[in-house]
Amino acid sequence: MRMLGRLLMLCLAALPSMGSVASSSSIPPQSSPAGAAEAKPDPEALLIDIYKDLGANRLREAQVKADALVAAYPTFRLGHLVRGDLLLMHARPVRNFGAMADGPADKLKELRDEAMVRIRSLQEKPDPHLIPKAVLQVGDDQKNVLVVDTTRSRLYVYENQGGELKYLTDYYVSQGRFGANKSKSGDQRTPIGVYYVNNRIPGPKLPDFYGTGALPLSYPNEWDKRNGRSGYGIWLHGTPSDNFSRPPLSSDGCVVLANPDLQSLYSTAEVGRTVVVISQHVQFVDKSEWARQRDAASAMLEDWGQSLENADADKVLSYYSPEFRSAQGENLSTWFGRQQKSLNGARYTSVKLRDVSLFRYPGTPEDMIVSTFTQESAVGKSKNAIRKRQYWVREGSQWKIIYEGNA
Repeated sequence: MRMLGRLLMLCLAALPSMGSVASSSSIPPQSSPAGAAEAKPDPEALLIDIYKDLGANRLREAQVKADALVAAYPTFRLGHLVRGDLLLMHARPVRNFGAMADGPADKLKELRDEAMVRIRSLQEKPDPHLIPKAVLQVGDDQKNVLVVDTTRSRLYVYENQGGELKYLTDYYVSQGRFGANKSKSGDQRTPIGVYYVNNRIPGPKLPDFYGTGALPLSYPNEWDKRNGRSGYGIWLHGTPSDNFSRPPLSSDGCVVLANPDLQSLYSTAEVGRTVVVISQHVQFVDKSEWARQRDAASAMLEDWGQSLENADADKVLSYYSPEFRSAQGENLSTWFGRQQKSLNGARYTSVKLRDVSLFRYPGTPEDMIVSTFTQESAVGKSKNAIRKRQYWVREGSQWKIIYEGNA
């Protein structure tokens, strides 16, 4: 067996059995425009099949699939690299990905990194019955949620089905050149946090560099601003027309997808509603644990709302952290006094919270929950509805609000 075959056998040794792993025959093909003769094969599934054939020394089968891959996706550079290795095997042993002697070392390394990330994503593919720990509750008005794992270079798509999450699919993504945890403008890192899609920009309005479209995100969010994080222009976007995909670490901080994958997200993303959770290490929990954590967080928020309705100022105040700061930088005493003054002695006759979403915030602090909801309040015959966002942190055994403002 050739050296590259041995290398692939080691890489693929930890893969689940073929019965449980999606392959080119079990993964739906990429959709084609209306009128197209047939759908294209899924490029990543076909690539994984090629790896498996190489690892088993089935060179003829691998060659046929590699030819099909580059024919369907002529700008898929990793596909060309693998096909080149296969052709080279007819002349001499191949000991590594990208065996061409005269290839640019930096470009070859990037393609090798992409190959290994894609293999690892299959090794570490999450159980579709598990739920991302960060997603506690999605609002009734939210169709889906996107969860990015920067370590795995992966974006997971979940659909809201009556308040419960259903795994739909996942995609390979690229991130900032210097990894994640953005802190300042120009650091070429991808931010960690909970963000909303706040615009949709179609491809024809963008330079070719951004591919078939872009979904700008709400970075910096309230927590970023409080912590002095700067920068702007963090998007989900596609790739240039001459490049199917980019290396894992290659953007200025954006999350970059292949154009077909970006288009799938673009078609369902809703401005102001679709949430994108970006984490360095996505953790998954089973349904019972998810329900337990969701119910606890929901009860916490409902108790706060009930204290408002009861007009118990001391009780309401007890939900807020001494470290509280408003969007204007007010401390708790100043901000809470202003809230009480605005009621001018009146009291709420009813407080209802609807379209509630709850997310466990990734990164630090480890125990923080961001809640977004519409608060419908009535004071006598006067009614008001306002969209709010709160950040809750655990202080000892208690959850406290450290930020509250309009969403």
